[in-house]
Amino acid sequence: MGKVPGEKGTTVPLEQKTEDELWLLYRRDKDPKVRDTFIRQYAPLVKYVAGRVAVGMPSNVEFDDLVGYGVFGLLDAIDKFDPEKNVKFKTYAVQRIRGAIFDELRSIDWVPRSVRQKTRQVEEAIGTLEARLGRTATDQEIAGALGMGEDEYAKTMIKISGTSILSIHEVWYSGDENDKVSIGDSIESPSSMNPEVMAERDEIRRVIVEAINELPDNEKKILVLYYFEDLTLKEIGQVLGVTESRVSQLHTKAILRLRSRLKNSRKGIV
Repeated sequence: MGKVPGEKGTTVPLEQKTEDELWLLYRRDKDPKVRDTFIRQYAPLVKYVAGRVAVGMPSNVEFDDLVGYGVFGLLDAIDKFDPEKNVKFKTYAVQRIRGAIFDELRSIDWVPRSVRQKTRQVEEAIGTLEARLGRTATDQEIAGALGMGEDEYAKTMIKISGTSILSIHEVWYSGDENDKVSIGDSIESPSSMNPEVMAERDEIRRVIVEAINELPDNEKKILVLYYFEDLTLKEIGQVLGVTESRVSQLHTKAILRLRSRLKNSRKGIV
């Protein structure tokens, strides 16, 4: 294990430094030895996140591939983490790892065309219907707009649930390639439920938070529990007292509502 300069010309082994001290050193010097220390320490986190993402994915998505994608997210998190922002690295890294996995899945376009087409149809129906009603549409209303019975609509929502999980990490640009905000980044954390805190950086973040706040309570709770508490759909079902299948439907509807509302809002921003 390498050493770093200590006070009065002494050297202190890395293993004797606290994590806070190591982050300050890395921010200052970008020492590869310190970086390697963080990689070894947090490598298990990549497998953990990959395992959570793998739940519900189709069989053609390999767990080892997800781990490989996630490693890039960990490296990115280490390089960009700012210890002065009072956010735990683990919390920050989970978002970066998950985002890297989803970015790669999007790039290989793993979603079947038929499922992607059905997703667009449902999303457009929700957007058109809610714009006309001026409120959140019910399942019955959405099914009717699609020309489906409620049972067929419920099955459709389950079928497209995998694609909606990716959609939460879509990146929105505010005019500058380096100034980007994802929907997932804007979901309110349970430790900071004030939308104004989440919206202070720019107009796009404000629109995203506003759209999230307009979701039905159960759908909003599911987003918070899934993306911030890191619960599985099954665990969320136990918390809310509903089946895992119902959680999947609610999660999918939440994402489709967000996407349709954000598309309409985006037209007024760009």
